[in-house]
Amino acid sequence: MRHPGMSVRWIAAAIVSIGVTATAPGHAASVAPVAAENGMVVTAQHLATMVGVDVLKRGGNAVDAAVAVGYALAVVYPAAGNLGGGGFMTIQLADGRKTFLDFREVAPKGATANMYLDKDGNVVKGLSTKGHLAVGVPGSVAGMEYAREKYGSMKRADLIAPALQLAEDGFALDQGDVDMLHSATDDLKDDPATAAIFLNSGKPFEVGEKLTQHELAETLREISKRGTDGFYKGWVGAAIVASSQAGKGLLTQEDLDNYKVRELAPAECDYRGYHVISAPPPSSGGVIICEMLNILEGYPLKDLGYHSAQATHYQIEAMRHAYVDRNSYLGDPDFVKNPLDRLLDKNYAAKIRAAIDPTKAGVSRDIKPGVAPHEGSNTTHYSIADKDGNAVSVTYTLNDWFGAKVTAAKTGVLLNDEMDDFTAKVGVPNLYGLVQGEANAIVPGKRPLSSMSPTIVTRDGKPVIVLGTPGGSRIITAVMLTMINAIDYGMNAQEAVDMPRFHQQWLPDPTNVEDYALSPDTRKILEGMGHKFGPPQPPNHLAIIIIGAPSLGGKPVGNNRFYGANDPRLNTGLAAGY
Repeated sequence: MRHPGMSVRWIAAAIVSIGVTATAPGHAASVAPVAAENGMVVTAQHLATMVGVDVLKRGGNAVDAAVAVGYALAVVYPAAGNLGGGGFMTIQLADGRKTFLDFREVAPKGATANMYLDKDGNVVKGLSTKGHLAVGVPGSVAGMEYAREKYGSMKRADLIAPALQLAEDGFALDQGDVDMLHSATDDLKDDPATAAIFLNSGKPFEVGEKLTQHELAETLREISKRGTDGFYKGWVGAAIVASSQAGKGLLTQEDLDNYKVRELAPAECDYRGYHVISAPPPSSGGVIICEMLNILEGYPLKDLGYHSAQATHYQIEAMRHAYVDRNSYLGDPDFVKNPLDRLLDKNYAAKIRAAIDPTKAGVSRDIKPGVAPHEGSNTTHYSIADKDGNAVSVTYTLNDWFGAKVTAAKTGVLLNDEMDDFTAKVGVPNLYGLVQGEANAIVPGKRPLSSMSPTIVTRDGKPVIVLGTPGGSRIITAVMLTMINAIDYGMNAQEAVDMPRFHQQWLPDPTNVEDYALSPDTRKILEGMGHKFGPPQPPNHLAIIIIGAPSLGGKPVGNNRFYGANDPRLNTGLAAGY
């Protein structure tokens, strides 16, 4: 089924015709952001970016583009793009309305609190991360269709057509695509349905070879015809259930039938004259970003200097204290009373600041729930802004790279391992080293706590930053640091993304530091204050758009209003506009 005007030749031509518009030079550290007059799309895969740009060029709005990109990434970015996972969408509409769509995966009705423990009560390694028992009920298709029907303007078939063609005709693999596939070769071999698609006659794909996904094309065709019923019911739904049961998983047709998207109020706060709109529970992202910003607002970060010892100390301690609250109190709002009023309160942030010693690192084991001031992967992100003032920030996930490393036979749909985001056992770290509490225990129908933080920043009611990233527990700190780079330090979009990062999540105690984040003498000062440092964690892949000028408060370059930046840490992705 070929869509008019949607050929692979079109995609190649589009890349050439749009190109990258140079902007005024930034500082020496980074190339200039990509600039455009009418709209901007930043995703983790260049073909998906071009699908989104084409939707904007054809008159679709940012939500239409987000839906088309979501389906396209399921084809061209299989490690994290998905139909078999779930995620979040933060939306700021041109008329000032703002909302948040939760299409996170759900624990199946057969799930139990101790399902990943052995007879002695110990966590069984790998049970919550690989194989069908790790799979939660997928939400992505329901989320994309909800967004399109309520906030989009284009027909479903037109938005799915580019993904369908990429699956059916295939696409040539670049180095970044191959690197992604090679990273999971051994795991992909273990599941015949997955190996048949993502290995080339049993061998890893190489650069220039074509990846075709005929079964996934049939699934996309069914969704194109029937909407959510084309995924959750009919032959696709039956195939997902049969595959789960054959693999000793828990998914039933009742689980698929009962899946619902939730529309929620975003988590919001103010920071130095800017308004932050981000993800509420079941994400911890927006709440903890706001808690950290509230703490840091009381310190003169700009005057202290970028990555100075004192500024870095305050940022690490803000992270440490905020992650205590993240890991202890937050969970699915249908099951847990989240203390948002307290966590978002600037007076609470002031109490935490008062507990932070300006000359000494905190000891994580001594900072815990009930002790004052604290009362009792992998993923992919894309950012889109259109000419009319709509902005969309989407983070969706299979959790680990390639999810549970299993495909629902006959559908081409890779399945998530989102059940690992629950607390398998209080006090035992999950895939990302997070030590979590009872608020995030496994319950049938419950959504696991997330760190995904699709975020939009506004000034005077208009979007000025659209950003987000994958990276498990590191999502929250990467988004927060990028915002500080833009707001406090005046960096342009690309500089804000490029700068080296650090991450502290309460437990374990050491702060993970990227190379070149700290000079040797700064590191020595911080170690003298009691800070412990560990190696960098796997890189994030941040996608950011700054609207109005290359940097906040800067001057536009010509008629360009949109400035996009793709994170260079992974060898994929593209910022493009028109």
